[in-house]
Amino acid sequence: MSQGKMPTAPSSPSCLATLARTAMEASWPLLKAGLFQLDAETAHHVTLRGLKVAESLGALRLLPALVDAAPVTVAGLRFPNRVGLAAGLDKAGQCVNGFGAMGFGHVEIGTLTPRPQPGNPQPRLFRIVEREAIVNRMGFNNPGIRQGQANAAGRTFPGILGVNIGKNFDTPNERASDDYVLGLRGAWSWADYVTVNLSSPNTKGLRDLQQDDACRALIRTLHAEQRDLAQQHQRHVPVFIKIAPDLEPAHRQSLARLFVEEKLEGVIATNTTLSRTHTEGLRHSTEGGGLSGAPLTARATHFIAALARDLEGALPIIGAGGILSGADAVEKLQAGATLIQLYSGLIYRGPALVRECVESCAAALA
Repeated sequence: MSQGKMPTAPSSPSCLATLARTAMEASWPLLKAGLFQLDAETAHHVTLRGLKVAESLGALRLLPALVDAAPVTVAGLRFPNRVGLAAGLDKAGQCVNGFGAMGFGHVEIGTLTPRPQPGNPQPRLFRIVEREAIVNRMGFNNPGIRQGQANAAGRTFPGILGVNIGKNFDTPNERASDDYVLGLRGAWSWADYVTVNLSSPNTKGLRDLQQDDACRALIRTLHAEQRDLAQQHQRHVPVFIKIAPDLEPAHRQSLARLFVEEKLEGVIATNTTLSRTHTEGLRHSTEGGGLSGAPLTARATHFIAALARDLEGALPIIGAGGILSGADAVEKLQAGATLIQLYSGLIYRGPALVRECVESCAAALA
């Protein structure tokens, strides 16, 4: 080595990727401090725009490849790890690659409806920072299933893509199956699985579709459409249903029997809750809408455990609700979930939570 020249550290793609991920995770506290100065919905849009800019600049290519840890096959799909993004963060399917680059094994976009709709009046998204919680009454604001497909068309994310579908707010419940059929058709060619959202509290009357007779009729209609589409396109797309944590035990048990009888391929438990336990007296706790985050953790885990007993292993559970640490994720698996999904935890803990949950789940299953 010539005098006066300092040795240079060896570089490699894996080293650069590790540095890029470390930088992304380390920057979150500063980014969060800035974002939390904005109202919640503005911060949400700023974050999505930031992810799109990062993708356009090629920054996502610096991040590590998708983490393959404790892979599992669910409904015929191979999930490279147990951790996914819940529907609601990327309603329009604009940032599949950005969220995928954080290490998720699957990304679920939506809820998408057949026709575009603006959602409920603003303000409609609120933080309860003291409890690491979020209240939302967004109301399925989305650009419609066709635009969702167009937005996700540039997908390079190699993991599993789920599409969450719902009915338009002005479609009466007696015609809800028409909207869900349109959603299934619209997602079929590009989704790896489709989730039927019957449990958002923010569309009037939607949760009534969780009643046994309505739910059974809807599943049968969708299964008939599923068979026709599979024959037409020569590919099978699994259909899951997302349910609420507020079901009474008898209702939960009857739905579990129904799901088994109708051969549903998976259930996502849970959506947000109408309960305000552990948030009483705090600012925004009385806002209407669904509550997510830390106050939902135990409630969702207990619900998953009870549902797992009801189902007796007949179909897989995707566990969601209040996962803010790797330990929370493992508890969901121990309760009976096969996969888990993050939403509010990502807002409060940042991208490092994804890696923490992937590693914790893999270690627990080793």
